[in-house]
Amino acid sequence: MNRRIVFGGLRRLLPVALWSLVVVAGCHSRTSEYDPALMAEIREKIHEVEPLALEKADPNKPAVEPNAPPPATLEMSLEQCRALALENNLQLKASLISPTIAAAQLSEEEAKFESAFFANANLIKSDQPQGRAVLVSDTPVPAVGISQIERVQADLGVQVPLRTGGTVTFDLSDTRTEDLNAGNVPFNPSFENGLSVSVSHPLLRDAGRWVNTYSIRIAAYSRDIVSARTKLDIIAVLAALDRVYWRLYAARRELEVRQQQYELSQAQLERARRLVAAGQRSQVEIIRAESGVAQQLEAIIIAENTLRDRERELKRVINKAGLDMQTRTVIVPATLPDPIRYDLEQNRLIRQAMDSRMELLELQLQLLQDAEGIDFARNQTLPAASLDYTYNISGTGETRNESFDMLGTSDFVNHRLGLQVFVPIGNEAAKSRLRRAIYERRQGIATKADREEIIKLEVLNAIDQVEANWQRILAARQNTIVNARLYEAEQREYEVGMSTSTDVLDAQFNFANAQTSEIRALADYQISLIDVAYATGTILGAARIQWEPIVPPAEVD
Repeated sequence: MNRRIVFGGLRRLLPVALWSLVVVAGCHSRTSEYDPALMAEIREKIHEVEPLALEKADPNKPAVEPNAPPPATLEMSLEQCRALALENNLQLKASLISPTIAAAQLSEEEAKFESAFFANANLIKSDQPQGRAVLVSDTPVPAVGISQIERVQADLGVQVPLRTGGTVTFDLSDTRTEDLNAGNVPFNPSFENGLSVSVSHPLLRDAGRWVNTYSIRIAAYSRDIVSARTKLDIIAVLAALDRVYWRLYAARRELEVRQQQYELSQAQLERARRLVAAGQRSQVEIIRAESGVAQQLEAIIIAENTLRDRERELKRVINKAGLDMQTRTVIVPATLPDPIRYDLEQNRLIRQAMDSRMELLELQLQLLQDAEGIDFARNQTLPAASLDYTYNISGTGETRNESFDMLGTSDFVNHRLGLQVFVPIGNEAAKSRLRRAIYERRQGIATKADREEIIKLEVLNAIDQVEANWQRILAARQNTIVNARLYEAEQREYEVGMSTSTDVLDAQFNFANAQTSEIRALADYQISLIDVAYATGTILGAARIQWEPIVPPAEVD
């Protein structure tokens, strides 16, 4: 391609590019506006603590509105709850954005080697005193004159960073100079143009591809660490959901037991009234029976409150549309416990925990980061030395065209080669950073070993808890059978006048507690299996879970 054509195109492009930069500078939309009134309100909330205003309730107002429609009932299986939690849980939504943020940080580091376009423009007007000789009667006389110069400078260029640490810069400059005094100059105004290529490269510190891609590798490790934490959050949310589900099951079954016992207490009260009316019992039997009814009513109130708490917990975790925590919808667990005794081999589960626990993977990635940091800190202890080279072509003329024409002939070429060396005396700062990096890695190794021991302890404790809860199920079931027989015996004794209402109510109370203990043992056994899975870094169930990070819209061109 003809050099004249190339430089002619650059000559026409230079002013247009500079004006384009001026026009588009600062043209971007803002996300928000600063609102002084809003900030004043926020500061007032920060510095003021308001009291809670409580209003007295009407003692005659019923707790539940009469003729109110019963709340809707929704049966949900454990699998349905898991699917809803994976789709809607707010904690998971926040966690699933974290890998996207880490990926953006990695992309930011990878973009450090992108080329950059730069432009500069300057307008200079100078009035400088200038000493010169003036002829007076053929005699030179010193006098003070004024040098008035107007200069317009502009340059365009591209800067290309290298992965080895150096930088290559291409620069095209344009200068227009006018001597306002119209002094003794070849042409006025004059134009000067220059085309230069410069290379700057470090020789020791920060030299090499490995050192300059260090931040990219660290960002890649950080992305993997965040992904490991996200997987841990998914496992934790699912484990928490399973625990809440079985606690809800236990709370609902316990309420059923309390309601059943309340009905039995009512039946005992009716028996006592019938026998007292027949003259077979004293009046105190009615009082004893009424006391039992009151006790069972209190137990129902407590059980109902516990059930509402468990329902709200489950609603919060699954976060289903139309089923928020304020709805009156009753959730009925459709999945029932199926207690099966498992052979939990300790060594196998410990090996699986060491392979699957995300905390250990995170520490392993952190150790890799620390190893990279040691090598980078060791490089930073080297002296700073750089080699610079500049190749420059110059041109000048009465017009810009003439200047570019001279530039195109490459008649005037300059070379510059430079070497810079900077050696800190003592270099204690860099050595201290290296020592700190080594200490941090040693600390990370100790932390990983400690975490392994803690995980072993968690797995062993979880295994023992499963076995203990299995034995609790067997014992509670036997206890329920015995107390049911005892309650029936006390009823028969009461009918023939050999026991009191207190004996019947105590037997009934013990029978209810035995039923409750069996229900809790069943729920606790299911929860202990969940704890074993969590301790090994897995989840219960046959289905695998594949997750992908959430990429929200960013609206970036």
